[in-house]
Amino acid sequence: AAGRVRASRRAQLIMDGANIKAGMDVLEIGCGTGNFTEVFATSGANITAVDISPDLLELAFQRNLDSRRVKFLEGRFEEIDTVQYFDAIIGSSVLHHLDLQSALVKIHRLLKPGGVLSFAEPNMMNPQVYAMFNFAFLKEKFGVSPDERAFYRWRIKKQIRAKGFIEILVKPFDFLHPSIPPRNIDFVGRLGNFFETLPLIREFAGSLYIFARKPNLPLGMCL
Repeated sequence: AAGRVRASRRAQLIMDGANIKAGMDVLEIGCGTGNFTEVFATSGANITAVDISPDLLELAFQRNLDSRRVKFLEGRFEEIDTVQYFDAIIGSSVLHHLDLQSALVKIHRLLKPGGVLSFAEPNMMNPQVYAMFNFAFLKEKFGVSPDERAFYRWRIKKQIRAKGFIEILVKPFDFLHPSIPPRNIDFVGRLGNFFETLPLIREFAGSLYIFARKPNLPLGMCL
């Protein structure tokens, strides 16, 4: 139950942060089973959802989302060949699976002038996240691959700025652990929201919300 609450909040944060609305062209990276895609589709945006796993995409297809507005593509984001440009590129817990430098370059290239990126990713400052990504026995237990790395807020902000983005926001959020019993979700959620307002404590939240904008220049000057 806590996991569903976390996922719902995360999807809404990504969608609201990018101001996704009807008529926008949106690329979702790492859509998986389409759990978040289904939420994003409620905005009325035109969504292209990409994932590397055919098995997960089969589950996404079974959601029977409106094919006039939602298109699923199989393949690695780095290798997706498209001539389309997007108002927003979004995703949840996906950037840390990719080579960040090349991913940011491609995101910048595929965004329209003034377009935005909006992601939620694991926060390396969180003690459990740090342990999962740095200790071999926990990597194996939680299925963390050797090339995955969670992010430090200040480091990824610097990396995003170096790729030419502006209006960069990297904000820690999420103190609601998936193992919280259902009867305690409301209390812990409200407590977590309070912790997110405290300058030092919020740094140890489980996730980072990441937003940035491509400068609003003529398309030919951005490529």
